[in-house]
Amino acid sequence: MAMPGSTGQPTLTLSRVAFDAVLFDLDGVITRTAKLHIAAWKTMFDDYLEQRARRLGETFQPFDPDRDYREFVDGKARHDGVVGFLASRGIVLPLGDPGDPPERESVWGLANRKNRLYLDLLATRGVEVFPSTLTLIRRLRALGFKVAVVSASKNCAEVLRAAGIAALFDARVDGLDLERDRLRGKPAPDSFLAAARRLGVDPARAVVVEDAIAGVQAGRAGRFGGVLGVDRTGHRDALAAAGAHWVVADLEEVAAVPA
Repeated sequence: MAMPGSTGQPTLTLSRVAFDAVLFDLDGVITRTAKLHIAAWKTMFDDYLEQRARRLGETFQPFDPDRDYREFVDGKARHDGVVGFLASRGIVLPLGDPGDPPERESVWGLANRKNRLYLDLLATRGVEVFPSTLTLIRRLRALGFKVAVVSASKNCAEVLRAAGIAALFDARVDGLDLERDRLRGKPAPDSFLAAARRLGVDPARAVVVEDAIAGVQAGRAGRFGGVLGVDRTGHRDALAAAGAHWVVADLEEVAAVPA
């Protein structure tokens, strides 16, 4: 079945002559876990903002699950998302330490609080995947394309295992790699460039597939041969403005051919 806004027919063709690899974002592209992330971010930020407003005698302004998520946290490492959103509200907290408990009022404390909420949701609701994405990945592999998953999430491996799709990828770069190798998070291109190196491909011969503005910006910053935006939430213009070469409503609109 076509997704809303999708034609249901291929409108873009990826040729093996032009490209050697395709690099996929996880949340919102491969899996439907984006809605779990949004719910976890909203619960964490609303709880924190409401408590802060009560303490300071200010008006509580809740986290907007559309605008705030898309502009400040989508596609970014957790602590970067916390910093970006709080800055939009004029709030500055101490960075703290990655080991901060979720109750601590620090950037890392809030980031860890959000992660705890997300993992609880993941455990109770499970992982859904987009069938059209898996169909495209299997087609790409059959044609000799190399395939990687690139995510800011430290839970990427667990999500792939829970969905039973870990074996579909030739390489994985995730939040654990960013921390260990001191890579900058999206919109910097570091994670995608690291994936291209692991695959042994030139970025100019690879396509980045993203649904987040920060991810599209990262693909363009890395000078990848193609950046494909996936618009499942009605933000086609924003993805195009961020630099996507092509924007589709669903990956069923993408075909792959040997030549």
